Amino acid sequence: MVKVLLTGGNGLLGQKLIPLLLSDDEIHTIITSRGKARFAEPYQNYQYFDLDITDRDQVFNVFHLVQPDVVIHTAAMTDVDYCEQHQNECWEINVQGVAHLLRAAEVHNSFFVHLSTDFIFAGDKRHLTEEDTPQPINFYGQAKLQAEALIKQSRVKSAILRTALVYGLVPNMSRSNIVLWVKNSLETRKPISVVDDQYRTPTLVEDLAMGCYLVTKQRAEGVYNISGGEVLTPYQMALEVAKAFGLDASLITKTDSSKFKQTANRPPETGLIVEKARAELGFTPHTFEEGVVTLAKQFSTAS
Repeated sequence: MVKVLLTGGNGLLGQKLIPLLLSDDEIHTIITSRGKARFAEPYQNYQYFDLDITDRDQVFNVFHLVQPDVVIHTAAMTDVDYCEQHQNECWEINVQGVAHLLRAAEVHNSFFVHLSTDFIFAGDKRHLTEEDTPQPINFYGQAKLQAEALIKQSRVKSAILRTALVYGLVPNMSRSNIVLWVKNSLETRKPISVVDDQYRTPTLVEDLAMGCYLVTKQRAEGVYNISGGEVLTPYQMALEVAKAFGLDASLITKTDSSKFKQTANRPPETGLIVEKARAELGFTPHTFEEGVVTLAKQFSTAS
């Protein structure tokens, strides 16, 4: 039995990973997150710990109790503007938290799976491989790149999974995402302006969860891009959301990023190429159209 410790169990990715892990008879799942468990499903056969990853003693105590074989680290501060305004807090969670987990993983010889981001790049290239040179232009990206450096410098066997613009649906969500924002806006007949000069590879959260699972099962080491396979602008995404949910696309206006003032700089272009993950892991992401249809079905089932 492989003991897998998951951080960030209450988050969007965490909540999608839990059923994947629990459905595997060869895995014993240990779920951690801050506060009480918020996932709504009546899961069985797991352990849960309230864990603050910035508290080194807490981290070491949990690792000592459960002796994990694998750690899947999804807990992070991901609000880019908040990170820019609260840099110490961002560093504590996204860098120091990783350092604590790495030290504990080293003691217990745990394989370490870490979630990173396309925002470690400057945004001057639309098709990025795992070999491209990072150059972050905001503090969130700087912190996530430093966490990657800590992992690469450690003696822990590890995988770094870089992803982009994750979207999906779970109960009790703490943050929205582009698909839900567009859907909610159009349902209330609110006109929206959406940029058409930034490029991303939007990622269905179920695909990202599967990428984490595949790496865990295979103990695949190294850096992998785990995202959707298409490079799209937010405007193109918004039109697809309107189509999938049967909403009025005339409420969507095309604009460019110069019209928006945001606290943190955004890289203009960060299309992640996922061919390495396809070839080595068997990773097969949904198209964005398929992903949004998946969400539409989830909404109809929930209602």
